[in-house]
Amino acid sequence: MSFLAELKRRNVFRVAIAYIIVAWLLLQVADTLVPALHLPEWFISGIALLLILGFPIAIIFAWAFEMTPDGVKREREVDRSQSITPQTGQKLNITIIVLLAVAVAYFATDKFLLQDRQPPVDEVVQTSVNPSIAVLPFVNMSDDASNEFFADGITEELLNLLAKIPELDVTSRSSAFAFKGKDIDIPDVADKLNVDHVLEGSVRKSGVKIRITAQLIDAHTDKHMWSETYDRELTDIFAIQDEIAKEVVDVLQVTLLGAAPTVKETDTRAYALYLEGLHYLDLDRSETWAKAMELFEEALAIDPLYAPAWFGKARAMREMANFGDADIDEGTELARQWASHATELDPSLSEAWALLAHISLIYDWDWTTAQELIDRALQEGPNNPASLGEAAMLEQTLGRLDRSLEYKQRALSLDPLSQIRIREAGIGHWWNQDYEKANELFSKNAELYPDNAWPGDIVVTRIMQGRLGEAEELTDALADQPYLRNFIGAYVYQAVGREEEAAAATQWIIGFRGVPLSYQVAEMYAWQGNPDKAFEWLDTGFETRDGGMSYLLVDPWLESLHDDPRWRVLLTKMNLLEYWDEMRQRQSGD
Repeated sequence: MSFLAELKRRNVFRVAIAYIIVAWLLLQVADTLVPALHLPEWFISGIALLLILGFPIAIIFAWAFEMTPDGVKREREVDRSQSITPQTGQKLNITIIVLLAVAVAYFATDKFLLQDRQPPVDEVVQTSVNPSIAVLPFVNMSDDASNEFFADGITEELLNLLAKIPELDVTSRSSAFAFKGKDIDIPDVADKLNVDHVLEGSVRKSGVKIRITAQLIDAHTDKHMWSETYDRELTDIFAIQDEIAKEVVDVLQVTLLGAAPTVKETDTRAYALYLEGLHYLDLDRSETWAKAMELFEEALAIDPLYAPAWFGKARAMREMANFGDADIDEGTELARQWASHATELDPSLSEAWALLAHISLIYDWDWTTAQELIDRALQEGPNNPASLGEAAMLEQTLGRLDRSLEYKQRALSLDPLSQIRIREAGIGHWWNQDYEKANELFSKNAELYPDNAWPGDIVVTRIMQGRLGEAEELTDALADQPYLRNFIGAYVYQAVGREEEAAAATQWIIGFRGVPLSYQVAEMYAWQGNPDKAFEWLDTGFETRDGGMSYLLVDPWLESLHDDPRWRVLLTKMNLLEYWDEMRQRQSGD
């Protein structure tokens, strides 16, 4: 008998096939359970290694041993005339058929049913393979220090121009400008921003004359790939930016799928006012938003068709309304009108679409319109962190936490040093109960921005981790900061059993801010086991259009309210009930 025939007789081939199918099924199950159980990533690799090592053992076992009516025996000890390998082979055939049926059923379910239950993840949240670049603040070389805003504005406009190219990953302004005025090492900067290339330069402005120097650097070798100096009239400023963008695209050998974007041109006087307005707007302080508004209005008096200035004016008004420097209703409606006008003048203005989406999401609670506006914002600016942030907020609001986190991580990859993006990614992990990763990001923010980080993020993470002693200690340490201590203490003191202090902290917050913090007050009461007060403040939040109401579906502080009949009534008013039921169904399916 030939060797192949003997392998067949001893059912070695059948055992090998059955083993491979079982191993594949085990890996699929492990791929699903390991993330759900929060097991380390190497766990799957360990299972795969064990299965690979087990394969030759199974083959050797099939060759050397045989099943008999009296149990397993060495093959050489079995009388050929008494061998039941044919019957064993038939049983293995049936087993293989059953295993194949299970494998096919699993594949079909995963491919066509499970994937259809969740919306497909958009391309914008996938890992990008585009060339990456950071535009560092161009240095002001002018004798007049007041021209600093002009150099910053040129940098920001050039950055925004490159960001409109879908085939390029461009680090956002907040991260790139973190290196402004610092003695930098290009490879170190690139490592912190996770980019392969850096564009830097200088601006010298004197009257109507302007000199712009730009240079593109390979971040890994610190070698110049291209450089150019432009000595022009100020009226050529827009052409210079277009030329720089074109050179970057050519040098990086980026193949554009559409037409190259160009700068929106305007009168140079209006442009200078617009850049100065951006300077005050980006200071992100209430006292500077009004100044920014004035400058944008001056620019529009010169060129009423200049879309970026309309958007700047809209953004300033929305910030003022949101922080109480303007009436929330009137200010929001004006911001909506001005942002809409900006999109009419320049439909490619992704930032304006994102602002409109934000208003629909936070103020209108119109989820359908918000989705349409987000889609348009991402169409015009797929690499715009603001647009990605709005997409993340909508997915979070509708209870789709996995998708929300993907958008947040994509936004963070484009803006890795942004305090907002770091915190939002941390909150995304917090919602997903990955408290270790959340704490890592919150701690990074505290390290990067020690004077401006919100300590409550770390404290509430300690509560969820069950590290109540640490949470209590951190809260007590805020004795000289009454607002922070009472705000955080309302949660922490309840968790550690200091209930009277938790109630007192809540009353202090109500007396200090009251209605503007209605959603947070509702959280405190729900956490403290007072559903009547919690619903009372949630009703106030609904009436005052409190932006926190968008957290309803995913907020763990409100879990004690879920079985109360008033909960579904509130969700109905918020147009969130169907999404609540979908989320609960997904959770029960998991």
